[in-house]
Amino acid sequence: MAELDIERWRYPRFFTENIDEREAILTGDEPRHAVQVLRMRAGDLAVLCDGKGTDYLARLKSADKYTCRFSVLEKSPNSAEPNIYLRLFQAMPKGDKMEFIVQKAVECGASEIIPFFSKRCVSRPDVKAIAKKTERYRRIALEAAKQCGRGIIPKVGEAVEFSALTELISGENTGILFYECAELPLKAAVSDFKHNVDIIIGSEGGFEPSEADYLTERGLAAVSLGKRILRCETAPIAAISILMNMTGNM
Repeated sequence: MAELDIERWRYPRFFTENIDEREAILTGDEPRHAVQVLRMRAGDLAVLCDGKGTDYLARLKSADKYTCRFSVLEKSPNSAEPNIYLRLFQAMPKGDKMEFIVQKAVECGASEIIPFFSKRCVSRPDVKAIAKKTERYRRIALEAAKQCGRGIIPKVGEAVEFSALTELISGENTGILFYECAELPLKAAVSDFKHNVDIIIGSEGGFEPSEADYLTERGLAAVSLGKRILRCETAPIAAISILMNMTGNM
């Protein structure tokens, strides 16, 4: 299997719960994608993941647009998952920027993304619109996880108000507020990372001082991402990348 291991990244990747050490089955939307888009045929190889961190190298036995059946050749722990659980709390930006943020955050190693509304958020969709957006964000997270070889499908939570953040952020986690007015660098503010890391990043207008004070009074470290002003869609990608590098997960 040595050659297969080398080429594993080239194979299509799917997530399924219908898998064991002998057989894997795809249903739902994935068979149509495999057959009609990827043009997979009997004998083709794929990597299937159970969504819990285990990969299965498998060979396609039969396929139509409703069901694909695979023979499992081997299984192994997924090597792409970081050893920290990082949650990104991202203030809702304008337009489709959140789609980009979700995609790149998943690629960089985030395990969960929770949008929220702060005082300076310009975008405030109604309930129906936000439900539709959340569904799309989750689809983007799934596709990004497949593309970059993740062992789980990162979660995208329902959007919440700023006031709900302290209920969601645990004091047992390493909590970091990336704040445009902070001067302390990340290494100086946080020397010891716990298993779970919560990071909070603002929208285009950043945070009101009262919001930053509210979070720091509750134990979050306010830190700077450097001297350059980053766009709201750039900041989370930079922050996650730095944290993954600092914890040996790049």
